[in-house]
Amino acid sequence: MAQETTKDQWRDPAHVQEFFSVRARDWDARFPDDGPAYDAAVADLGLRRGDVVLDAGCGTGRALPALRAAVGPRGVVLGADLTPAMLEAAVRAGRQGAGRLLLADVTRLPLRDGSVDAVFAAGLVSHLADLVEGLSELARVVRPGGRLALFHPVGRAALAARHGRQVTPDDERAEPNLRPLLARGGWHLDSYTDEDTRFLALATRSDRPARNGAVRG
Repeated sequence: MAQETTKDQWRDPAHVQEFFSVRARDWDARFPDDGPAYDAAVADLGLRRGDVVLDAGCGTGRALPALRAAVGPRGVVLGADLTPAMLEAAVRAGRQGAGRLLLADVTRLPLRDGSVDAVFAAGLVSHLADLVEGLSELARVVRPGGRLALFHPVGRAALAARHGRQVTPDDERAEPNLRPLLARGGWHLDSYTDEDTRFLALATRSDRPARNGAVRG
């Protein structure tokens, strides 16, 4: 029997790369019905025509077409992921036409301070070794007043059940835990939805100084 992946392993970049590398080719086929949930979450992000939007941890790029439709031809769509095989799967699916794909760790993005209007992040929270650090990095690249969507196509309880577990009180995505973590990372939680059919936390970047002015690359 395969050994269950621990919480610490899920947050280790090397393990994350290994896990998704061997599953990238058929990842979309595992979850063929998630498209409408992605589309609805992108719509709730409230993007405007001409916006610059980052899909942080974009995986196979399932959100990229909806993000492109939302910002229009004059907007900019970026998809960043740590795992080359997932980006290759996005290319095979033809999604590279919807946005520019970046091989990058979302905790160290090659983007200028305040250069992005919004961030879409599907399933990212559980893979950040330090959630506040990761949220701070996303806040760094987003302009003050910009938006963040933390999304998953199923809610916390449904996801835990899928892995044979139960939701625990220390779950960082629980609203009482997530709200102060977002605040420490430079975000204000605006709305929170945790249902069987989706998880979606929408936040606004607070007006605070960026951590530094470096361009990362």
